[in-house]
Parts: sequence; C-alpha cells; structure tokens
Amino acid sequence: MMNYWLLKSEPDVYSIEDLKRDHISLWDGVRNYQARNFLKEMQIGDLAFFYHSNTKLPGIVGLAKIIENHLIDPTQFDAQSPYFDPKAMPNSPRWYTVKVEFVEQFQRMISLNTLKQTFNSEEFGVVKRGNRLSVIPVLPAVAERILRLKSS
Repeated sequence: MMNYWLLKSEPDVYSIEDLKRDHISLWDGVRNYQARNFLKEMQIGDLAFFYHSNTKLPGIVGLAKIIENHLIDPTQFDAQSPYFDPKAMPNSPRWYTVKVEFVEQFQRMISLNTLKQTFNSEEFGVVKRGNRLSVIPVLPAVAERILRLKSS
C-alpha cells in the first residue's frame, strides 16, 4: 500500500526547481526526532508532496517519489556540514533519511491559505498552528483532495 507524505524545504535552500534539475536527491539534514521517525516509516514508491516553507507564499509546489529508504544521513558525520551531530557515530548513527525522485512540478502552487480553507488541523497537520515538522504523513483521502486541487 502506498503512503503519502509532505516534505518541507525552504526554496532558497532546496527548491522544487532544484529537484527537477537534479532529478534525484538525498533528503538530508532533518534534525527532529519525530520527523526522522516519519522518514524511517517511508517505503519505496510512496509519494511526497513538496512544500516550500519559510517564504512569503508557502505551499505545495510539486510531487516526489521515495526511491530508496532506510538510508543513513551522511551529513551527521560531516564536521563541515550545518547538520553535523557530534553525538552521532558511524557505528551508531542517529539520523536516517530517504532518496527522492522528481515526479512533477505543479503548474501553480497550492498555497497554505488554500490548504487552510480546504482542510482542518485534524485532517492535515501542515495547517495546524505552530506546526514546525518538516516531514508529515498525509492521509490518503487528503492526498486525493490535494491532487484534485492541483488540477482545478
């Protein structure tokens, strides 16, 4: 059974255009345990909504597919990386991630305001006030409605 997720990224750090150019990317640098646990639940073939966050107009801008899972995030061991974790050891990693593949860039963004008008906070965590998680599960019924929104 395929699951759906939402992956947030600041567009000036890594945008949907970057993923489109790269085609495949390691989704590294997640340093929240709940978000990490969601990454660990992802299965090959799951779809992820790509969300631009921390920008003037946040929202869902495209789709990616999980193509590799249960990967050790290499940035935790890199002292030069902003995601370095001195407590992580190669024989005892703390951070895991996935590899994603570009699927599509939406013709127009589904803005956070539109999402707030469409979903309540019980249905879709991204509209919950104060939600800071960068990885969020998406219920199949919510995913279907999002996919209909992109076409309307």
